[in-house]
Amino acid sequence: MRRAEFLGLSPYHWLVIAAAWTGWGFDLFDALLFNFVAPNCIPALVHQPRGSAGAHAATVFWTGAITSILLVGWALGGAMFGWVADRIGRKRALLITITLYAVGTALCSLATNIWQLVVFRSIASLGIGGEWGIGAALVAEGVPENRRVEAGTIVATAGPIGVVLAAGVNYQVAGVWFAGNPETSWRYVFLAGLAPVILAFAVRSLLHESERWTAIATSGPKPSLLELFGPKMRASTMSGLLPAVAALLAWWACGAFMPLLGGALAAEHASHVEMTPAATALLGEAWKARASNAFNFGGLVGILFAAPIARRFGRRPMFIAYFLYSTLILAVTFGPALAPQTRLAMLFLVGLGVNGILGGFIFYLPELFPTRLRGMASGFCFNFGRVFAAAGPLIVGTIASHAGGSSAPITRALFWLAAIPLTAALLARFVIIETRGRTLPA
Repeated sequence: MRRAEFLGLSPYHWLVIAAAWTGWGFDLFDALLFNFVAPNCIPALVHQPRGSAGAHAATVFWTGAITSILLVGWALGGAMFGWVADRIGRKRALLITITLYAVGTALCSLATNIWQLVVFRSIASLGIGGEWGIGAALVAEGVPENRRVEAGTIVATAGPIGVVLAAGVNYQVAGVWFAGNPETSWRYVFLAGLAPVILAFAVRSLLHESERWTAIATSGPKPSLLELFGPKMRASTMSGLLPAVAALLAWWACGAFMPLLGGALAAEHASHVEMTPAATALLGEAWKARASNAFNFGGLVGILFAAPIARRFGRRPMFIAYFLYSTLILAVTFGPALAPQTRLAMLFLVGLGVNGILGGFIFYLPELFPTRLRGMASGFCFNFGRVFAAAGPLIVGTIASHAGGSSAPITRALFWLAAIPLTAALLARFVIIETRGRTLPA
């Protein structure tokens, strides 16, 4: 290994990885901030007293509804900005998407009613959806062939860390600095969404355009979304869509409600011990962060397994293994009656599979498509699954809105969610194309 390289990657390769890593980390940071502030934000915007039955029902319903709206916008942004990246280049498209989701999230701090919040979240969702496919294409095209899997896995680790950062920011701002002012603390949390703008300027000044994209940019037909469903690309498109739809439906049905589940478990624990209202509120904020952190640290570990499994056994066995494990752990965690602390701890094991599977997509999807379609196709496959995934938070939110603060309806819904990865595992053999050993398509 040359002195200038580390793990077979040059300093510029690491710069490309770092740009995609921070882009994806801040992507989920901005995407999940709302789910942490929802218990304070929604009652203020729908004019319901915090802690009332009406506030709880509105919080759970609108958490599901706005998360579902976010996912639909995420899917549209993935296809739209993936197409843009194939037309104008990876670097410029990445700059646009990062700026868009940062500004959209910050605008949420200015919302005065629930519909303004919906509009601002929709704006952010387009940039959030667009960033992933562009970053995946940039990394796949910018690192050596023999390091593509490892580079993609490294980038994927940013997702759980971004959500952990969101939990930390919410706890520090809403739980510590502005703990006595929950009616407005959520506005300052949303303002933290501006942080990725710094990254956007770094992308503009430090990154070069993808050489693979530059080589084909002036020749050949322009990319078309319909081409993904033509005779040549249909099998690849379906191979990307099946695991993405299943993985994202499970992830969002779980991940979007980790803060809510943590808060409900904290309330159930507090009801059995003597605690002041202030201590109960602080415990709720702490357990929201603990639930999210357990799920996401489990995901971080699970993501790191993707590279060795994919290299040793192949891409298809990798996805099947994650789906089967997710089926088992969802049933075990959310099926039997468990003490709140036990269920909270087991969320790490849930994240290991449900969250960890996302580590495979960032190197697998670019392997399915040629350069002229890679940004659009990767973004479409990974993000269009969110249209189907949008049903998950909406259904869970609708069920939980009638729960009166209990965790039971949420855990019951998440138990039945195990049917999704089980179905995907059964279909994977017939749909997922094996790409192990192939070079990146030209």
